[in-house]
Amino acid sequence: MESPLEYAIGIDVGGTTTKFGIVNHRGEISNRGDIITNQHTDINKFIDQLYDELRPAIKEIGGDELIKGIGVGAPNGNYYNGNIEYAPNLHWKGVIPLAKLITNKFNKPCTLTNDANAAAVGEMMYGAARGMHDFIMITLGTGVGSGIIANGQLILGHDGFAGELGHTIIRPGGRQHWGTGMKGSLETYASATGIAITAKEMLDERINEKSILRVIPHKKIDSKAVFEAAAKGDKIAKEVFKFTGQILGEALANFVMFSSPEAIILFGGVIKAGKMLMNPVKKHMEKNLLPIFQNKVKLLFSELKESDAAILGASALVWEIKQEG
Repeated sequence: MESPLEYAIGIDVGGTTTKFGIVNHRGEISNRGDIITNQHTDINKFIDQLYDELRPAIKEIGGDELIKGIGVGAPNGNYYNGNIEYAPNLHWKGVIPLAKLITNKFNKPCTLTNDANAAAVGEMMYGAARGMHDFIMITLGTGVGSGIIANGQLILGHDGFAGELGHTIIRPGGRQHWGTGMKGSLETYASATGIAITAKEMLDERINEKSILRVIPHKKIDSKAVFEAAAKGDKIAKEVFKFTGQILGEALANFVMFSSPEAIILFGGVIKAGKMLMNPVKKHMEKNLLPIFQNKVKLLFSELKESDAAILGASALVWEIKQEG
């Protein structure tokens, strides 16, 4: 039986900042910290700094023997082999054996997956998906990430990279993605970045229509500015959310018919738009579903704090692996 005093270390590797914390079974985080990811071009120096930052924290909770393992969420993290593979927004290029390097340094088992999968596992253990065996987690931030749980298991695919729903083509021949070059992917429309692009396009198309957004320099228009304008009743800004909600709703209908989830859980800065986004999402999701799927799938917001989700999700990998093994 697991000791009530066992802990997991959760590490979230982001393009700019790496956050970490020590987490108990109840999902309570202590000893949080962060380091700048991109100040180290050498991965070994990065791990050395992580180790140095975590040593006092590990000592404070009672020593190494109470740490069950380490979970890491990272861009392009591969659960099967523990490698970060060709992450576009990290300094370290190619294939980085991160889990192995962390295990060697900390002398603890380390499990790695991509950041969106980690968020889904965290939601299942500590958040809105507690008790669910089938759900899809969609993260709407700078990009669109996703994690798919079916029959109680994370869907990983044969190579560890399943569940890239943000890169599915929802408008064939549509907007070109700034990173992949693909045209018409969900991420180019439903992310915070996509919302800003939509607003700029609408402002250019409706040149004679008044908008609060016109006082902001084009380059400085972001999703937050669009939300604030829409909240004040700005017609173009409100239209941006209707359009975004339609595209997201159509995409969610496809995802529902793929895995028949009990719920779709939305997470990230974009959901702060609330009903302005969710009303069109719900309408267009239901409209594009076969009758056997209609009015069955809950649309929920994550119950995890944005600042906690990544650390909790990464740490939850440690408990999940233990239960499977």
